[in-house]
Amino acid sequence: MTEAAHINKKAIFALFLIHFIGDFFQSFIRPLLPVMVNKFELSMAQVGLITGVATFMAFLIQPFFGYLADRYKARLILLVGSFAGAICIPMVGLAPYFWIVLLLIGLGSISSAIYHPTAAGMVSVYAGRRTGLAMSIFGLGGTLGFTLGPIVCSGYITFMGLQRLPILTVFGVLVFIILFIMIPATNGDGSPPGDFFGTLKDSLGDVWKPVLFIWLIAFSRAFVEQSLLTFIPVLTAAEGHSLVSVGGIVSLFTIGGSISALICGHLVDRIGFRPVYFFSFALSSPGLLLFINAGGRHIYPLALLAGFFLLATLFPAVALAQKVVPRGRSLVSSIIMGLAMGIAGLMMPLTGKIADIFGIRTVLTCIGLIPLAALLLIRKLPEPGK
Repeated sequence: MTEAAHINKKAIFALFLIHFIGDFFQSFIRPLLPVMVNKFELSMAQVGLITGVATFMAFLIQPFFGYLADRYKARLILLVGSFAGAICIPMVGLAPYFWIVLLLIGLGSISSAIYHPTAAGMVSVYAGRRTGLAMSIFGLGGTLGFTLGPIVCSGYITFMGLQRLPILTVFGVLVFIILFIMIPATNGDGSPPGDFFGTLKDSLGDVWKPVLFIWLIAFSRAFVEQSLLTFIPVLTAAEGHSLVSVGGIVSLFTIGGSISALICGHLVDRIGFRPVYFFSFALSSPGLLLFINAGGRHIYPLALLAGFFLLATLFPAVALAQKVVPRGRSLVSSIIMGLAMGIAGLMMPLTGKIADIFGIRTVLTCIGLIPLAALLLIRKLPEPGK
């Protein structure tokens, strides 16, 4: 693959679309949580187990698929992996047992593990000199998917019933056909063949320290995000919010992130990464504390505000890592995005167990302070070009 000086709008739109449809179906999991709690009488630890399985399969195994995408036909990998979520996750509506729910969500989440690093690695190839902006446009597809998905899922279940949820797979089939036509053909980034760990060593080489700092900050943000998206739906449903209202709260949170993703993608190309990181993390904790402890109608604008600050660095982090590691883009993308989210997801059963003991709001309030602590790491972030 060769890089052009100007952004390839058609290719970036195709990657935007695959991110949108993948995260659209993946976002069904959160509004389904209160439904599963009522249907199977789940504890908070079991709720955390659902999120843990989903996040493990969607993110923790991403480095393997990132490794494959850097060496083989990324288009083929994208097409093969883009369909599992659209089939398996809606089938949760027909699951008669809790273990079948876990199985379907796990299988559907593998799709996310495939398309995230593969598509993210292709973005910088077609971005020209606007890597930060192109990565944020790609990220916007995912945040829009996570925005519309909870609303569609919760509204559909409310009016059509849980059993008819699999019908939405038809929408995924139609988009799959469009993607088959639009996704550009690629053959990896020219990385030489090698085993996974040898490739990891060759790709990171002398830059493992800055990559580690990027990852640590990404993990701290991911843990806060996963905790909120897992337990806020259960908390708000328990306090009297309807399923549609719960979906709206989750969607507003991700809408805030989609807005900040575009703004920050433009800013990092102009003023650098560190100022954007400082702004995002310094204001995240106040916004989160207000959101977590909000009541009544105030929770809706505060959900938007909290998402705006917390999710602002999600895709700029990937763009920064790709600048530090220009070879092995898909692999480093999967480390920063997938490995961070995966490990954060694995911690959700434990977080749920603690919430069973001390209460959801108390635990989330403590978690909301994490971005302030992460400010200590931001000083050590690399700043390519400076």
